[in-house]
Amino acid sequence: VQLVESGGGLVQPGGSLRLSCVASGFTFSNYYMSWYRRTPGEERELVAGISGAGSFPYYSEFVKGRFTISRDNYKNTVTLQMNSLEPEDTAMYHCNAKWRGDDFWGQGTQVTVSS
Repeated sequence: VQLVESGGGLVQPGGSLRLSCVASGFTFSNYYMSWYRRTPGEERELVAGISGAGSFPYYSEFVKGRFTISRDNYKNTVTLQMNSLEPEDTAMYHCNAKWRGDDFWGQGTQVTVSS
């Protein structure tokens, strides 16, 4: 099982980034996919999630209206489009896959929002 994130980097406030997570080793379409983020010394927090069929996206209040989660079950990929980024969005972003008893995590991609 692998979840490989990419797309992080340094961006100025107000800018955009597009994170991708490519999955392998499991039946991707069965799994609820989420993006979490963590900053040093803080608890990990859920950013957004999407069901296996790509319906009912969930967004935390602090990203609603700015971020969009989507998935492509043919490419085994989940994407997080992040717009209007703020310094408070700086964190390590992790991809997560859940289904029944399975709970898989990627290594993360760093997002830094700074001028």
